[in-house]
Amino acid sequence: MPGQAVTIFLKSKQLLSSPRPVWWAGVLLSLGIGALFYLAAHRTIEYDAGERFLHQAHNAQYNLDSRINAYTDVLRGTASLFQATEHVDRASFHRYVSGLDIAHQFPALDNINYAHYVTDANRDSFQRDPRRGGGAALGNPARLDITPPGQRGEYWVLTMIEPLAEFREKIGRDIGFRAPVAHALAQGRDSGGLSASGTPIDSAHQPHGAGLALRLPVYRIDLPLDTVAQRRAAYLGSVGIGFSVPRLVQAALEQMQVRDTRLVLYDTSQPAQPPVQLFDSLPGHQGLRPSEQFSVTLPIEFHQRQWQAYFSAPKARWYSRFDTWLPWTAMASGFTGSLLFYLLFHTLSSSRLRAVKMAKEMTRELRTSQARLQQSHHKLRRLAAHADQIKEQERKRIAREIHDDLGQNLLVLRIDVDQLTHRTRHRHPRLHARAMRMLGQIDSTIKSVRHIINDLRPTVLDLGLNAAVEWQIAQFRARSGMVCELIDHDTDIRIDDHGATAIFRILQESLSNILQHANASLVRVELSQTHGMLNMTISDNGVGLRDGNRNKTGSFGLVGIEERIHLLGGACSITGSPNGGTIVAIAVPVGELPMPGFGPNVD
Repeated sequence: MPGQAVTIFLKSKQLLSSPRPVWWAGVLLSLGIGALFYLAAHRTIEYDAGERFLHQAHNAQYNLDSRINAYTDVLRGTASLFQATEHVDRASFHRYVSGLDIAHQFPALDNINYAHYVTDANRDSFQRDPRRGGGAALGNPARLDITPPGQRGEYWVLTMIEPLAEFREKIGRDIGFRAPVAHALAQGRDSGGLSASGTPIDSAHQPHGAGLALRLPVYRIDLPLDTVAQRRAAYLGSVGIGFSVPRLVQAALEQMQVRDTRLVLYDTSQPAQPPVQLFDSLPGHQGLRPSEQFSVTLPIEFHQRQWQAYFSAPKARWYSRFDTWLPWTAMASGFTGSLLFYLLFHTLSSSRLRAVKMAKEMTRELRTSQARLQQSHHKLRRLAAHADQIKEQERKRIAREIHDDLGQNLLVLRIDVDQLTHRTRHRHPRLHARAMRMLGQIDSTIKSVRHIINDLRPTVLDLGLNAAVEWQIAQFRARSGMVCELIDHDTDIRIDDHGATAIFRILQESLSNILQHANASLVRVELSQTHGMLNMTISDNGVGLRDGNRNKTGSFGLVGIEERIHLLGGACSITGSPNGGTIVAIAVPVGELPMPGFGPNVD
């Protein structure tokens, strides 16, 4: 098996790297991408349908809550009727309920009733009371007998119920004969709030378990109700409503877009007991697999009792015709698009080898040209260094010849003219005056010769770089009138003649640039030598280095500085910003060389 896997891998690699199109590989790849498109579209449609289902389920939950609250308001209004007067007779109760028009306004309501509270001690007097019977005009029985028979400690006897025609047999019935109902009624009496036992109503008008009741206590008027004892003393009975759970739920389900939605309502108020099913919109329905249906369980608040509404619906019922075809359309689009892309890829890959070959040839030629260019660049640098060295040597030779020949001749001539001026001072005044003018011209010529010698090769360099830098700064101060500071850290710079000349020329070029372009008032030169490195920094407070000045056509000052430092094997940094001045910083490696000697000078 491992050998077969390796063989398949090698064959697939050969097919993908082959310059010729392999049609079946493209078809397989396109089918895979089409399947991914189908899956993505199907999941998106399923998610949207699930969101619609969930939204409809929440709407049904809201409708159920709203209808329960509406029926609760009917119950509170009925309780207010009993609280508004000392005695409510059957006629006034009948008129009140008839005015509500529950058959049309509250279709889930079965009846509205009143149950009078009776203790076992006054049961007989309650049954003999003529006011409890009567009302034959409305259809009430002539005598009120408490049913079912049997002796109990407390009774909640239905004395009024509407519509009476349908529920006449309920008159006289003790609704508290079942323990859960009696417990809920007693709890409502003691708390003064709504009570619901959750026990289905036993009625012949609807299936067993389809009806539930909700009750509210009624107390005597103007009696205190602050404590449990006070509420028990003022307790008269309770008003209640009986409603049909199927009609209540069906009214909420009518708002659902899909009619096949199943709603199962459970009462989960007793955690220790299994949930009690209150309603099932599709009884006997065989549920679908979880993957074939949407489902959600939502809570319903029924006055201190917890209901759970379980909604479920087939997924297919929530898909439109467009939703049914969209995944297949996405699959066809993905298959077609990927197949076209695959063909385009192989069309382009057919020229890949030629392009790679041409690229390799061009790269080879480019590298050859680059090597030649680099070699030419090195030759030009060596030539520039050689030319610069020859120029400095020629300057030094010319300066020495001028110093040795012309300087000495001018010095001898001056001595002779000076003797002539002494001899003609008293006897030949006119010749003395001419000799004095000639002596001045000779002095001026000697000064010019000194300037020329210093421009070609400052003789102060023979005294060392420190002396040359101090002399150059003094000359710059005298020529420019700027404040120029020298910080040399009392360092005795030891460098060969070639390096000293290059550093001196860099200083000359930098100061010349400052004088011509910087418009500065302060220049600072710092010179030091530490750890075998010569460092020199030239800074000013001028206009700074502007964009384009470094590469300005015809300007080679900064380029010359950088090239000199490169030839010395050092590093150069030229920084500046508009109105922030310019800083030229160089660092050159130097060796421990002997101090330079003294050369000839023009006296």
